[in-house]
Amino acid sequence: MSITDTVTTAARNAWALSFGAGIEAPDPAPSTVLWDEPHRLLRRYDTENDSATTDSAVLLIPPLAAPATCFDLRPDQSLVRHLVSTGRPTYLIDYGEIGFADRRMGFEDWVTDILPEAIRRVSADRGGAPVDLVGWSIGGIFALLTTAANADLPIRSVTGFGPPLDYDKMLGMPQVRAVARITGGKAVTNVVRAVGGIPAPLTKFAYRVAAFDRELARPMFIAGNIARTETLARMESIDRFQAAMPGYPGRFYGQLWGRFILANDIGKGKVHLRDLTIDLADVRVPVLLFGGTADVITPKAAVEAGLRTLTGSPSVTYEVVPGSHLGILAGPQARDTTWTHLDKFLADRD
Repeated sequence: MSITDTVTTAARNAWALSFGAGIEAPDPAPSTVLWDEPHRLLRRYDTENDSATTDSAVLLIPPLAAPATCFDLRPDQSLVRHLVSTGRPTYLIDYGEIGFADRRMGFEDWVTDILPEAIRRVSADRGGAPVDLVGWSIGGIFALLTTAANADLPIRSVTGFGPPLDYDKMLGMPQVRAVARITGGKAVTNVVRAVGGIPAPLTKFAYRVAAFDRELARPMFIAGNIARTETLARMESIDRFQAAMPGYPGRFYGQLWGRFILANDIGKGKVHLRDLTIDLADVRVPVLLFGGTADVITPKAAVEAGLRTLTGSPSVTYEVVPGSHLGILAGPQARDTTWTHLDKFLADRD
């Protein structure tokens, strides 16, 4: 661009960020709602024609405390659009907002009810086709536990982007557990129970703390890229994603704290819930796991643990890819790294 064009673009972007509606308006991939009940809205993403190249379907599974838009941040950062463009029928389960009324919801609600029903509906919508589960973060844990606990479901494979499969490998765990031992681990659960869960503002704050270097560098990043509209649009999509983060139900977080963070059930291969014990060795389908080189939320070693615990799977593929926790799913390098690996993994199942 000429100097005049650069100055004009910079001024327009500065105005849009400071006083306007933003750099780029949200543009979600077109979809049709197939099922809409509390915490279980099921979308089927639209195609211009019947261009499916496979009989199987992909069900995208988000974690809790993160909006389902993680799979469709913007047109150029959308695993949804990528899958649809490759001819794969693609679906998404969206849990919506989590509030005080949901405080009694726990892992069991997702593993034995919400996700099994969504999987059955996706399969039925495709005439009984098998379903490939693709989960991000704890969404990957949901996918694996659901598969292990429901052998009758038409699940063909499981893919996890940064799932925490061993809390002993998570950053800061020794310090967290040392503090918890002082109160027998009850201080956190008592507070969470009293307020009915982890409210959305706190999850937003925690995510920003985890990406503190990004927050610290934000002013300089904007200044250095004020004339780069595409770069600022990417930044804005992450900001929009963070602003939409919901909270955790009280019971769910109590289980996450007690069974995962303190007891590390998932790292030992068996998760003990109230009336249910789920063994990861009961996952009997191929699994693909991604660990990110710059992921500080789920270090790659915590993902790699799946090679040790998923002993019943006919194949467990572990790939180390560049990017942060969200970056391995929707970052600028994802198209040429994680998405390419996923394409090959799903094609091999075909």
